[in-house]
Amino acid sequence: QVQLLESGGGLVQPGGSLTLSCAASGNILGIAAMGWYRQAPGNQRDLVAVITSGGLTTHAESVEGRFNISSDMKTVNLRMNMMKPEKTADYYCNVHRFGLNYWGRGTQVAVSS
Repeated sequence: QVQLLESGGGLVQPGGSLTLSCAASGNILGIAAMGWYRQAPGNQRDLVAVITSGGLTTHAESVEGRFNISSDMKTVNLRMNMMKPEKTADYYCNVHRFGLNYWGRGTQVAVSS
């Protein structure tokens, strides 16, 4: 089992920055990828960014150039810059390990003036 604890959510103004962090604990050896997903009320959970154990990153097109994911495969951070007004959403940390996905409980992010 892998436990995930997210932090860093909150309210930010449009154009501002916020960093989300997620710490993994438990059986963390063999983590293949860590990532962040976003889910607004009534919407599906969508990928924001993911990073593999080999350091390859993928960012959603909507955040490319503004958000940056980094990780040491124990923690994963998402630096969010130039944030745009959007629905308040929960950001979820995800770990992929030996074919299984593990999820954190989410941290809420609101972008509003």
